[in-house]
Amino acid sequence: MPDRCEVLPGDSVVARRGGGLLWVDAPGSPALVAALHACLGVAGPGADRVLAAVASQVMTLGNGGASFAIVLTDSAQGTGTGVALWSGKGQPAVDGVPVSGSSVDGGCTLAAGFSLGQTLYVGPGQAAPQMPPGVAFDLQDGTVPGSGAMLHLAAPAPAAAAPQPAAAPAQQSFAASSDAGFGAPAAAAPSSSQARPDSGEQTAFWRPDAPSAPLLRFDDGMVVTIDEDLVLGRRPDNHELVAAGTARPVPIADTQNVLSSAHAAIQRAGREVSLVDLGSLNGTHVAGPEATEWTQLEPGVAHPLSDGDRLLLGWTVITFEQPQD
Repeated sequence: MPDRCEVLPGDSVVARRGGGLLWVDAPGSPALVAALHACLGVAGPGADRVLAAVASQVMTLGNGGASFAIVLTDSAQGTGTGVALWSGKGQPAVDGVPVSGSSVDGGCTLAAGFSLGQTLYVGPGQAAPQMPPGVAFDLQDGTVPGSGAMLHLAAPAPAAAAPQPAAAPAQQSFAASSDAGFGAPAAAAPSSSQARPDSGEQTAFWRPDAPSAPLLRFDDGMVVTIDEDLVLGRRPDNHELVAAGTARPVPIADTQNVLSSAHAAIQRAGREVSLVDLGSLNGTHVAGPEATEWTQLEPGVAHPLSDGDRLLLGWTVITFEQPQD
């Protein structure tokens, strides 16, 4: 069972979801980052086929210049095995020993069924040495900048003490990425009394009572109903639309300040829903369900959304869903 994840300082991207660990350096290729983030929701038997499918698209998604290493762990029943895919400068290692694998389409290397050991590393080149206290960032779940990461694995619990497995969740989200967490498998849905978090450092969400309203589905599986205009950002409460009472604020967790305080707005006009960049520093991007490239929006110009469109705000990926009549 995964325990502590130390992220080493750097300008690339490190993400963790449960036992999944990712390092990616793909400047100019948010589509590749999003595709790899989506893989963090896949684990267990068959994960190698998912990664092999992604590998076949890497050259297209990454324009040939990306480096990454992604590892999915399977510690069910104490098996302690992993599946990994890497390319370019990326390299996973177990207890300091590089993982070996087989070449697959796209110039990547794939390994499956290897032992996890005590420490699991993703990043460029050889496993990084133990970092002094206060230098490495302890990532519980989510996405941060980093030059690599070391996941320390706790010993599996004895079989006799293992709790009975809970019922499988109704649905897992395998959508791509966010500072709020490329979330671990979603916990039980919050009650209505827990609808809104108190802190602006958490992704705001609430479960819709009926499927009639359009939805924003965050990559961590949380859902925001679009029953009025919204302002999304790091701290959107002070935006003029919110202050005037014409829009509801949706704070998005962003510990690295890649989001603007008020980054983008969602506007409704009947059944039509549009996305508007509010002059954000890093831009607002959108892509269709099958698109492999992101389109940056011009600030202040409304972009109509269609069912399945993906929104990219900083490192946060959100899927727009329009219920059918």
